[in-house]
Amino acid sequence: MGYEEELQSERDYVAGLYARLDAERARVKAAYQSALGGTGETAMDRDNEVRARHREMKRLNVADYGLCFGRLDGVDGDQSYIGRIGLFDEDNDFEPVLLDWRAPAARPFYTATGANPEGMSRRRQFLTRRRSVAAFTDEVFGRLGEEQGDVALLEALNAPRGEGMRDIVATIQAEQDAIIRLDHPGVLVIEGGPGTGKTVVALHRVAYLMYTQRERMERHGVLVVGPNPAFLNHIGRVLPSLGESDVVFTTTGGLLPGLSAVDEDTPDVARLKGSLKMAGVLKAAVAARQKLPSEPIPIGMKDVVVPITADVAEWARQEARDSGLPHNEARKVFREIVTYVLTERAIGRIGKGWMSRSDKVAWEEMRAGLTRDLADDDNFVAALDSLWPIMTPFELLGELYASPELLAEAGGDPSLHRAEGSPWTVSDVPLLDELHDLLGRDGTEQAVDQAAAAERQAEARYAAEVLDSLISRADHMDDEDHLFATDMLTEQDLAERFEEHDQRTLVERALADRSWTYRHVVVDEAQELSEMDWRVLMRRCPGRSFTVVGDLAQRRAAAGATSWGQMLDPYVKGRWEYRSLTVNYRTPAEIMAVAARVLAEFAPDVQAPESVRANGVQPWARQIAESELAAAIEEFELVEAGFEGTSVVIGPPGVPGTVPAAETKGLEYDSVLVVAPERILADGPRGAAELYVALTRATQRLGVLHHEPLPAALSGLAETVRT
Repeated sequence: MGYEEELQSERDYVAGLYARLDAERARVKAAYQSALGGTGETAMDRDNEVRARHREMKRLNVADYGLCFGRLDGVDGDQSYIGRIGLFDEDNDFEPVLLDWRAPAARPFYTATGANPEGMSRRRQFLTRRRSVAAFTDEVFGRLGEEQGDVALLEALNAPRGEGMRDIVATIQAEQDAIIRLDHPGVLVIEGGPGTGKTVVALHRVAYLMYTQRERMERHGVLVVGPNPAFLNHIGRVLPSLGESDVVFTTTGGLLPGLSAVDEDTPDVARLKGSLKMAGVLKAAVAARQKLPSEPIPIGMKDVVVPITADVAEWARQEARDSGLPHNEARKVFREIVTYVLTERAIGRIGKGWMSRSDKVAWEEMRAGLTRDLADDDNFVAALDSLWPIMTPFELLGELYASPELLAEAGGDPSLHRAEGSPWTVSDVPLLDELHDLLGRDGTEQAVDQAAAAERQAEARYAAEVLDSLISRADHMDDEDHLFATDMLTEQDLAERFEEHDQRTLVERALADRSWTYRHVVVDEAQELSEMDWRVLMRRCPGRSFTVVGDLAQRRAAAGATSWGQMLDPYVKGRWEYRSLTVNYRTPAEIMAVAARVLAEFAPDVQAPESVRANGVQPWARQIAESELAAAIEEFELVEAGFEGTSVVIGPPGVPGTVPAAETKGLEYDSVLVVAPERILADGPRGAAELYVALTRATQRLGVLHHEPLPAALSGLAETVRT
């Protein structure tokens, strides 16, 4: 069969797959609408059914683009088509007609080679346009000169970039596939230089885990933490394009519900706030608010006055601390001890001469009355507030920063002092989260919880009364064959009829709930996270299931990681795996040669990733006066308008018309113009890393504009002259 005949055959087969996809969509849509109509036995059953059908609809809807992207031929003559999702022949014992790329049988599509064909004779890769196969290429294993394994990959790499990251499901390489399918339940660190695909590999690993561990993952979902909103927007389509939507995307500044911090501290302050020592400072700050009275506090009860003395408060404080409860919730213990002592002493004085301690009933009756009086006594409540105040994390941290005295008392560095009302920074978020654990729920939150519990109890009581009534009626009926409501309903069933079920998606619920825990967490640009950031993330994932992505050579943050063990050993010592990616799929060899010289200047022990391709386009440099910058940028943008794809101008912070390198981390553009590299290098101790990041964002073209002579590391750039 000739190429054209085979191409038509593949088109017919893929058209049949799309017909099955459309039929499956129609079936699931009908089931979804039926679930909306309420066919489940209980409200919870109906909610679960609706959510399950909705997930199924979303999974099918993303399959339109590149439903099937290849075929595997076994040496035994079997053929398997590989695609985004699995499809089955319902008329033939549910035989697979399309294998999900994550299925074990699909793995040779990514890993088979001429040296190790894994039982395969051919790998066929499709080039698709919408729903049709436009062309295909073959690798015939074992026939010299017939392997063309790089065709699909190179076509994808050379294609213009769009507005967001694309999945690589059709072109996963063997070293990437090994990481994606790695059977490790704990923390996996993926390190790689620019362009090695570590981010997209991590996202495909999430899709693989959600496929192989569906029941475990879907109830709690996955958290993806990235360096900035632009990066999250860039990667946000990858998992939905693979049919996975139960994923929360956020920055470290958004890890606390109700707060989205974007302001940055100075490097020195960020380093202090990010240090693990801050956990001790915050603990001391909370303890400092658990006070003893300098003078006895008189409390009037009936006709006597009983003081809260230092020894009473000290006993109550110790009992409250020993309870192990967070500060706000331990106030109940503090109050109970103080109340007990005050009422005991008051009764002894009031009943002196006529009430005996042995008269337990009278004694306890008087205690109950005095306790009620104290609860409504403004002076007593004010005394409690002064000795054991209810606080929110925002109140306590704000007061700590605003007071040099409180900072000193808690062991904090004086440079943390700032004016009251200053905006919260990204580095404050882990501190506020730490305080949530130390303080616990405040009075408002406790009142809401108590009201909700009371409402649930009332619903349960009402359901029990209804059930008792039904049972009573059933007892007076003689027809043994009659089916009563009590044969089908339980007390819980009836209570659910009156309960409002949460209709929000998993993502919405997780974002609103600080106590939400995830089954898996992906941390990108992880080298930038501080020790305090890691404390937050470990709270969010008690199962310690992480994919950690980063490159220590690109670290910018003063509080960031100098080694992976520094951050991970306190939590999973000896239980985390390390993998590296060494091939640069993004950056052409011509550009990577320039970036590698910069890397050698500040990290001589780090090997730059090897580019998988060259494109024949040499990077260039041009020296201009500062007054010419705006015109030069405009010229660059005008030239780039003639190309398909994306472009960016990167420069030092504050330079008009440019984007700081830190804001482009993890992003990629067809063309990059770097402005004033000499000033980027001079901007602090991590300036060289910033320049390295800037130079490695380009997938096709790189230009450099400089005012001063080029730094030595860039001296190999060809200088161009404006004509």
